[in-house]
Amino acid sequence: MESHDLALWTGFTGFTGWNGNQYPVYPVNPVKILDFSNDLGKLLPIQCLRDSINIISITYTITMPDTIIKNARIFYQGQIHEAELAIEDGKVAEIAKIIPLNDFDLVIDADNMLVLPGIIDVHVHFREPGMSHKEDWYSGSCSAAAGGVTTVIDHPNTIPPTLDEGTFKAKQELASSRSIIDFGINAGVKDNLDELASLWKAGCSAFGEIFLGESTGSMTVERDHMTAALQITRDLDALACIHAEDQEMLESYGKLTKGDMEPESYSLSRPNLSEAVAVANTIEDVMAFNAKAHLCHISTREAVGIIRGAKHGDYGDSGGTVTAEAAPHHLFLSNKDYDRLGTLGKMNPPLRKRRSLQYLWNGLNDGTIDIVASDHAPHTEAEKQTDIWSAPAGVPGVETMLPLMLLAVRRNLIPLPRMVEVMCTNPAMIFGLTNHKKGAIWEGFDADLVLVDTANISEVDADKLHSKAGWSPYEGMEAIFPAMTISRGEVIWDEGIHAKKGRGKFLPGAGYEEKTQEEPAAMCSIDEK
Repeated sequence: MESHDLALWTGFTGFTGWNGNQYPVYPVNPVKILDFSNDLGKLLPIQCLRDSINIISITYTITMPDTIIKNARIFYQGQIHEAELAIEDGKVAEIAKIIPLNDFDLVIDADNMLVLPGIIDVHVHFREPGMSHKEDWYSGSCSAAAGGVTTVIDHPNTIPPTLDEGTFKAKQELASSRSIIDFGINAGVKDNLDELASLWKAGCSAFGEIFLGESTGSMTVERDHMTAALQITRDLDALACIHAEDQEMLESYGKLTKGDMEPESYSLSRPNLSEAVAVANTIEDVMAFNAKAHLCHISTREAVGIIRGAKHGDYGDSGGTVTAEAAPHHLFLSNKDYDRLGTLGKMNPPLRKRRSLQYLWNGLNDGTIDIVASDHAPHTEAEKQTDIWSAPAGVPGVETMLPLMLLAVRRNLIPLPRMVEVMCTNPAMIFGLTNHKKGAIWEGFDADLVLVDTANISEVDADKLHSKAGWSPYEGMEAIFPAMTISRGEVIWDEGIHAKKGRGKFLPGAGYEEKTQEEPAAMCSIDEK
């Protein structure tokens, strides 16, 4: 049997033994292969034994592509192309006008649907460990998959917070056993500056949210502590993610609104100025120390103006880098929605006046804001149904983010190429995920894909969503939900979840140093039966 006669189900390579036979290299038994030199489809069991064998030459087997997507409109190289796409070993293998239909495990007729890169959400709070009644890695990742999100980065304010290598590894193990999508994990910054280097080597994606203002998890730090952290992250060449609200202003304005039980009083207690001051201070420090910072969930017109100025040289010729994100709840909701939502609308930063929404959309389109991320921060409805000061801050949003943004494209709020930039390309580049072949439909990149029928507009219905929260601030709003989500070539959402718990892969950050293990003393040999 020659090597080209073999098509391994697993796609592993083979070798030639001393007796001239061809054998696949695979460390477990039995391995089944298709023998095309005999009857088509005949299964030959191969047994792997712990013996030695003389290897004469290494060969490679030819594997057929796993999947072909036909009749599609594929977003490729910044434009929509009527084309077909082949997937092999979880990677995009080919994009062409017509791909010959030979032998494929799966043929997907897209029926003229739009095919986009899988969405990357760099800001989620999946609440595990410690708050799994609100969300866990399985429910959160299912919610993400149903919304077209194929990669997430989880933030550190869990119980316990992710502040050292032990808590980081514990969260990684939890996620690896439950997530159905690929993931990174951010490390926290509090009284743990001596731990940051080891967290970077453990594989954290970035550091933060670094909370300059009080929020869920009691992880607030003062400005001098943040500047010390920035100097460490600079030396590590790591990214610092900043929750920019000024704590002193929050305390001052909180006293002015104390006793006012109207939900809108919460927005008054965390004014636009608190975000603007924190953003300006952060940018000043980032530029002074030549660090890299990412400003989370920008919500105000003032902050947009400050960031735009920084990107156009207001802070001089510095080696510092600043990027920014906006969240759907600040793009699609305003303080007028308190009448509908009540305490369900409490979040940090809070809902703003409608004027800020327009500034955010302008900033998103002109490049001031680099990323849209959900800041998915679920709480149960029962927890939120109390007074505005006692209710926890945060809303679910990972499943509705892309559907809302697709409708925004349809309504000409943002062009489709820019939407793909802020939800796929830029998140991958800023958070180092291009190293893992994420963020684009490109030959050799992971086949993370979303199929969308752009004419299928529906209303957000919390009863159909997958988060444990059980409610949505976007209830009743129009949206365009994906028809299918594919992660590394595997269909994980198609009118239901079709993925095994724990299939998601950990994506270590740029500082990751894998701990070496001793090589096995002997290799496997193979007996054919």
